[in-house]
Amino acid sequence: MATRTRTRIAALTAAAGLLLAQPAFAQQQKQPPPASGPVPPKVDVNRPVITDTAAPPATPDYALKGGCIGSLSNGQFALPNKPWGQQQLRIEEAHAFATGKGQMVAVIDTGVREHRYFEGRVVKGPDYVNKNQNSLEDCDGHGTEVAGIIAANSPDLGRIGFTGVAPDAKILAIRQSSELYKGTPAPTPQDPRPQEQSAGDLRTLAQAVRHAADNDEVTVINMSVDNCREAKFAISEPEKDLQRALRYAVDNDKVVVASAGNVGKNCTDAKNGPDPNQPTHIVTPPWFADDVISVAAVNRNGNLAPFSVQGPWVSVAAPGTEIISLDPGGELANLTIQGDQRVQIQGTSFAAPYVAGLAALIRERFPNLTARQVMNRIKMTAQHPAAPGGRDNLVGYGMINPIAALTAMVPPEFGIPADKAETMPASMPPIRPKNWTPITVALIGAGGGVVLLLLTLFVMHAVRRNKDDPAES
Repeated sequence: MATRTRTRIAALTAAAGLLLAQPAFAQQQKQPPPASGPVPPKVDVNRPVITDTAAPPATPDYALKGGCIGSLSNGQFALPNKPWGQQQLRIEEAHAFATGKGQMVAVIDTGVREHRYFEGRVVKGPDYVNKNQNSLEDCDGHGTEVAGIIAANSPDLGRIGFTGVAPDAKILAIRQSSELYKGTPAPTPQDPRPQEQSAGDLRTLAQAVRHAADNDEVTVINMSVDNCREAKFAISEPEKDLQRALRYAVDNDKVVVASAGNVGKNCTDAKNGPDPNQPTHIVTPPWFADDVISVAAVNRNGNLAPFSVQGPWVSVAAPGTEIISLDPGGELANLTIQGDQRVQIQGTSFAAPYVAGLAALIRERFPNLTARQVMNRIKMTAQHPAAPGGRDNLVGYGMINPIAALTAMVPPEFGIPADKAETMPASMPPIRPKNWTPITVALIGAGGGVVLLLLTLFVMHAVRRNKDDPAES
């Protein structure tokens, strides 16, 4: 049992990104063009927002296969080293401006276990996985690690280096997916022999977003879950439901953050095709960039992590490798098990909570900013790449900069319009004709001075010679 559990842990945490099963995928494959482009269709604001059942779907009936994970730390309870990402982002310095007090971050994930580093700040939300359990069960461990990056409050920073980005924020635990809970959908004419799938799909994700949007305490939503599909298919009905729910959430003043996605079974090419403007695969929720901050992962050298999927929807980047966070069954974890080897925890799943935590800090420090203004502040204060417009498909507007986000003056917040682009001449200006008059005058003046000097010397010499001539005495 322990070996099987550890193998499952590796499949979850090392990949660090849960791919959602999409209902009626067989139907989607039969959809005719138009294919999905880099920009989704405009959200249909007249489409009803999906109804939130706050419960698992009637079918399939997901059941736990195997057992919940235990500890990831393998006895390592005190990790004195601080995560490089925490140091790079100067998180502890940022706490001089805000700590997330009065903010609640909805973590839509695999659930969140209670942990002493949360100090009782985890609020039980709905469970869309199993009707007999609740969102405080996290069999996968993924959601607890994500929530730890957002809001863990280490009891002794002198002994323990790790701390959450917003250590005073509350967490609303919403269990929407799990790799360890599986079920088989009911047969349909389009799919008479459906295959077993893991818990979590786009419909329950849309419901989870709706639930968080309707909670007045929630100010930030984090989704470290993604669905990747080929771009040749048109937008599906579940995707439309999710798109509408995301717009509903932002209209309800919630900052929405999502992971950009990792390479995996469906997305096998991190570059996402040869043409950056025509991705071969679509990743949701990041595709709906008008209402979502999509977060790519970078390594300690500042380079894009090789597993981070690129796309026109990427907003910003954050640390996503060599992760340290809460151990669901212990204190802290910095490694996980893959087969018989211990490997680092990594993924865009763990880059997103850095941004969600930053959003909570901004919402505390600038309570009058709207959700869209907070999202814009995060983008505008990031460390922009050397690309047109300060943005590219790898890291978006660049690595987030918490100190700048908490202190900078962002012109649009004061009604100051952006600078207008000016066309600069491509060629050098013509050479001006040389004006020789000043030089001529200077040369004539200098020549006259020399003549006068020579004349004076001649006269002085003649006078001196006459005085010294003996014939004159």
